Amino acid sequence: MEPSQPALAPIKHSLQTLRDVVQDRMREAIIAGHFSPGERLVERTLCDQLGVSRTVIRETIRYLEAEGLVETQAHRGPIIARMDWAQASQIYDIRKQLESAAAAAFAVNHTPAHAKTLRQALSKLKAASKADDRTRLFKATTGFYAAIFDGAGHTVAWEIVQRLNGRISRLRVMTLATSDRHRPGLSHMTGISEAVLSRDAAAARVAVEAHIDDAAAIAKTVLTEQDQS
Repeated sequence: MEPSQPALAPIKHSLQTLRDVVQDRMREAIIAGHFSPGERLVERTLCDQLGVSRTVIRETIRYLEAEGLVETQAHRGPIIARMDWAQASQIYDIRKQLESAAAAAFAVNHTPAHAKTLRQALSKLKAASKADDRTRLFKATTGFYAAIFDGAGHTVAWEIVQRLNGRISRLRVMTLATSDRHRPGLSHMTGISEAVLSRDAAAARVAVEAHIDDAAAIAKTVLTEQDQS
């Protein structure tokens, strides 16, 4: 018997396509932990809760499967993908390579317009942290990195990061839930911003690597404990 969960709120009309709205709603629910890892996604239940057709739900599940948030098992159908340290460590390694390279390139190549965009993104990140709004914080964090990759001119690398963004956000939920950090995440992001805006490519790389190493150490502890329980 599947564990009971609060019903998802029905979808309201939006300027986005219905499929996009459902995808965003489902992604946010998975990242926030509304569904447990390994929990089966029942199409009929999701149709009733969200007020959309089975076709839209199936399209959404396929999209989330491509993002690595959902997996399909024989005889069970779609379930919430489980995350282990072997997978997480690869994600952190990819992040470290792509984000450190982007930060270094931003430091060398950014224009005044790019600098202004990054400062605005950092301000939004600080406001979201102060408001203690997790969804807003994730969007602001994504905006911060989008500004760096854009200023670096690393558009293909940003496409790769976006494909991983759902799983990255799941890991962020995990690391935000613990106070066992050498430095708060916002402090790391501020350090990254200061390094790139001062055009210090070496310091930018170091700042990014420190941030990711800190988050990875926490995730490893949490995921290892989960695997052993």
